[in-house]
Amino acid sequence: MEKIIDENKQGQSLTLNKKEGNKRKLFIESYGCAMNFSDSEIVASILTNQGFNTTQNLEEADLVLVNTCSIRDKAEQTVRKRLEKYNAVKRDHNPKMKVGVLGCMAERLKTKFLEEEKIVDLVVGPDAYKDLPNLLAEVDEGRDAINVILSKEETYGDISPVRLNTNGVTAFVSITRGCDNMCTFCVVPFTRGRERSRAPQSIIEEVNDLWNKGYKEITLLGQNVDSYLWYGGGLKKDFDKATDMQKATSVNFSNLLDLCAKAQPKMRIRFSTSNPQDLTLGVVETMAKHQNICNHIHLPVQSGSNRILKEMNRLHTREEYMTLIDKIRKIIPDCAISQDMIVGFPTETEEDFQDTISLMEYVKYNFGYMYKYSERPGTMAGRNMEDDVPEETKKRRLQYIVDLQRLHSEIKTKEWLDKTVEVLIEKESKKSDTQWSGRTPQSIVCVFPKENYKVGDFVNVKVKNCTSATLIGEVVGYSDNN
Repeated sequence: MEKIIDENKQGQSLTLNKKEGNKRKLFIESYGCAMNFSDSEIVASILTNQGFNTTQNLEEADLVLVNTCSIRDKAEQTVRKRLEKYNAVKRDHNPKMKVGVLGCMAERLKTKFLEEEKIVDLVVGPDAYKDLPNLLAEVDEGRDAINVILSKEETYGDISPVRLNTNGVTAFVSITRGCDNMCTFCVVPFTRGRERSRAPQSIIEEVNDLWNKGYKEITLLGQNVDSYLWYGGGLKKDFDKATDMQKATSVNFSNLLDLCAKAQPKMRIRFSTSNPQDLTLGVVETMAKHQNICNHIHLPVQSGSNRILKEMNRLHTREEYMTLIDKIRKIIPDCAISQDMIVGFPTETEEDFQDTISLMEYVKYNFGYMYKYSERPGTMAGRNMEDDVPEETKKRRLQYIVDLQRLHSEIKTKEWLDKTVEVLIEKESKKSDTQWSGRTPQSIVCVFPKENYKVGDFVNVKVKNCTSATLIGEVVGYSDNN
């Protein structure tokens, strides 16, 4: 909860993997969603076995990869600026350097990077990372290489990710890939393919391995985690064709949460992202049953207007969403709820915008991520709808809901004043080297004096003060979770 608005998550260099005997240097950067950062760990694992160690020094890299996001135009422009820098370094300092694009931009633009713009040597889509050894062999022989074929089976469940740039405390665990929800504004179904789930046993094995290595918190990741459904393999859409035995032994997201919570009762568990149409009360009840499942649900709504929701192909109404919020808060009274919101979607009127405001007033989210609509080529909205809301109107509406969310965040944060919260220490505070920073189960950042505590400790903190985004307090002792 360090930001109320996050127009474009900053790129992150992942630089801490070293294997004795490896001679080649890999510089890898990630942009966009948590899934991209998780995928970069899979890529690093695959390339470690090909003789690469990661490096912070761009100029010494033999291979530079950028894992890209296509969700908004701003994200793509950021990546293009980074590619300009890579190529300048290649031209001026390291002519042997190879540059590659991974992820959603690679899938969306495909051969354009190689044939038209001629700015990279390698283009690899999200489902093709296991082909990297073959593609690198092509590049080493002086040829451009590309694989952006989407898969109906690939989950990388058999790859043990290299944990990069880690604090040794928190980690991502990918459970699904792809998305079947064809929201008209979103490129994800086109860049990441159909929805498929990873085998639960491989997920539990990864969770156990992380605990044995000292990790204290995991985040189960998917474009839509609530659609998780394992029945022996295959796409979710084909579940109706499964055998009676497969259906009887299938594992849904509520079941998976239960399995993870029981496997490591002291491991904190988070998940992201949920979809209102797919989040079941079974999931909420499982959260309530297990103390180690964090009381936070990121529940993107995108708009408060039923008309706009229909234009977006969001398969829920504002009334259904509000009812779901009420049920969540009845089952878990202190559950934090966060949102994604888009303003300026095509045809959005002032009345539609007021519906969004009224929904925010009703829910009073703990925090959220808000954006101006950005037309994405290839989406249903991009093909069929005119981007007709003026830019100035988009900016005004965005600023209004950012300010409103800041107000609501402050209201929600103040509810914790004079209360004691459990915090997992994750890192040193950005603002003071004498303070630790961590999060509560509600994903609220909390800072407090270091004293004799260390990263990875669970501590109880008495909240003395707060900002709209951060709790400020003093440790009153270790929590029972240590």
